[in-house]
Amino acid sequence: MDANRHPVFCTIVPPHLLDRIVLSENVRRADVAQRTLEHDSLQRARRRITTARGVVPTLAAAAPDRPERTIYDAGHRTRLPGTEVRREGSEPGQDATVNRAYAGLGATFELFLKAFGRHSIDDAGLPLDASVHYGEEYNNAFWDGRQMVFGDGDGDLFLDFTVSVDVIGHELAHGVTQYTANLEYYKQAGALNESMSDVFGSLIKQYTLDQTADQADWLIGAGLLGPDVSGVALRSMKAPGTAYDDDELGKDPQPATMEDYVQTSRDNGGVHINSGIPNHAFYLLATALGGKAWERAGRIWYDTLTGGELAVDAKFTDFASLTVAATRARFGDGGEEHEAVLKAWSQVGVETDRTR
Repeated sequence: MDANRHPVFCTIVPPHLLDRIVLSENVRRADVAQRTLEHDSLQRARRRITTARGVVPTLAAAAPDRPERTIYDAGHRTRLPGTEVRREGSEPGQDATVNRAYAGLGATFELFLKAFGRHSIDDAGLPLDASVHYGEEYNNAFWDGRQMVFGDGDGDLFLDFTVSVDVIGHELAHGVTQYTANLEYYKQAGALNESMSDVFGSLIKQYTLDQTADQADWLIGAGLLGPDVSGVALRSMKAPGTAYDDDELGKDPQPATMEDYVQTSRDNGGVHINSGIPNHAFYLLATALGGKAWERAGRIWYDTLTGGELAVDAKFTDFASLTVAATRARFGDGGEEHEAVLKAWSQVGVETDRTR
């Protein structure tokens, strides 16, 4: 990436959800949410919504087939990266958060390597760095274009942000998008950006657990919500709009089809909301094909993301049409995969150009 160009700032907990908590009658909850929003807003102000296309650097030697991980402890401060506490090959320590972050980085590296032949985030062996224990009761995790950062949560509404491997994978997948299609973080392109991270985050969890598509829970952030929250996760790919319905968090606003597409100026045009539509399309495709979701459905999505034809401002119809073309290129025309991808997009109300 050009050092003078800044990547998108992406968080796992969307601002619309934190906005809701700010209105809480519980002063502590409202204050924590406000501090998290203020921090996230400052980070976003340092970056543009869109970035120039990422270019994969040319290596003199082959990229390594193993990750290069370094975990730092931010010590509840916001200065990054913090103090190094674990590096590649070292033994697990007493801090479970450090160990989970280390394992999650490794699981993400392995999925992309074994399933798609990709060597780290940039396909050139990019070292994977992460900082844990970031800030005081910081209710988020993010990829800042260079590294992963995890808050501990407030222990009330949100728990430690390393508890869900799909959250770790989700944020690192933003880096993959940054180095490939570089989808801008606005409206439908932004929703596709978010959806890509949910798709690969879910695949990383499924790969780690050796699950088939029908065995997976298709939840993003399961285990992240506090014990008193009425919900199971941040998002559901299987049933968008059903992940939570809570007095403090409100009701999950994600639509499953274009019929319920949300027009909004908040959240960069609803990038965390309308991502439910392509998320659901992927779920429908993966479960229709069966087996390990990364082998066919995931391959189609990866080919589309990295194929070089996806515009930075792509709309759902653009992406859907390119998945049809990617399916045809890899699996042939008229087969099970081709019919399944057409049906999945039709079920969520997204039109496809079948001539591509």
